[in-house]
Amino acid sequence: MKIAIAGATGFVGSRVVKRLHQEGNKVLVLTRNTAHAQRIFPSKNFPNVEIVAYTPIASGSWQDAIASCDGVVNLAGEPIAEERWTQEHKQEILNSRKLGTQKIVEAIAKANPKPKVLVNASAIGYYGTSETATFDETSQSGNDFLAQVCQAWEAEASKVKDVGVRLVILRLGIVLGMGGALGKMITPFKLFAGGPIGSGRQWFSWIHVDDLVNLILQALTNPEMEGVYNATSPNPVRMADLCQTMGQVMNRPSWLPVPAFALEALLGDGAIVVLEGQQVFPKRTVEAGFEYQYPNVKSALTEILD
Repeated sequence: MKIAIAGATGFVGSRVVKRLHQEGNKVLVLTRNTAHAQRIFPSKNFPNVEIVAYTPIASGSWQDAIASCDGVVNLAGEPIAEERWTQEHKQEILNSRKLGTQKIVEAIAKANPKPKVLVNASAIGYYGTSETATFDETSQSGNDFLAQVCQAWEAEASKVKDVGVRLVILRLGIVLGMGGALGKMITPFKLFAGGPIGSGRQWFSWIHVDDLVNLILQALTNPEMEGVYNATSPNPVRMADLCQTMGQVMNRPSWLPVPAFALEALLGDGAIVVLEGQQVFPKRTVEAGFEYQYPNVKSALTEILD
């Protein structure tokens, strides 16, 4: 196969590229920063990786390269929980997903021959937040900012079906691996100052990065997969339980909570990503026969942190 990947240099995307390459596939890396991509995927180690400069929210010659691909994986988007949600940053979060996906779909529509499948990221933010409700792929969307972003994101991706291309939307939970959200949580534990964030009662719906990579590959290669799938473990946990398990695995205490106001001072409205959560179950993912390597949080954290 030859697969185009947007968001290929990120925490998840880089692992997808390496896995595809390792299995003998050709990979087209769409990147805003070719020098950065070349450092991550040097040609001597990744001879089957082609790096193409692109502007995510603008049409351009990069779109022509998609014509030679069997599938497209779109993981691109501005980080959500790394700075305050000013009006400008909220617009960047929306545009990077809505317009970025629009341009990917535009490229697929122009392609001859067309890729057979688009695997497009979304997020469990689609469902809104709740301490009491449970959600699966059939649940209604929420109405907060992140839910609206996900709705717009998925609506653009859905247009690819109009040109006869199979679409798989993966609603990602918090991805656990050495990096990403977990990378930010490890340091306090190493300093014997770890503990739950906020009340600790909020739900934490997660997936091990290796399981996510496997799910993306299954979505690319299984023609029976179509529509929305939750990319989460079948065993969500509360934040307090996650942190307690981290402490056990790292042999560190987990007693010092991070107060909500401290996070709100840093991130403003963006703190909702960590202070509020949702209990999400991957009903369709399990029904599709996907087998998790790390179905529970202790096995996941042990693999990552031991």
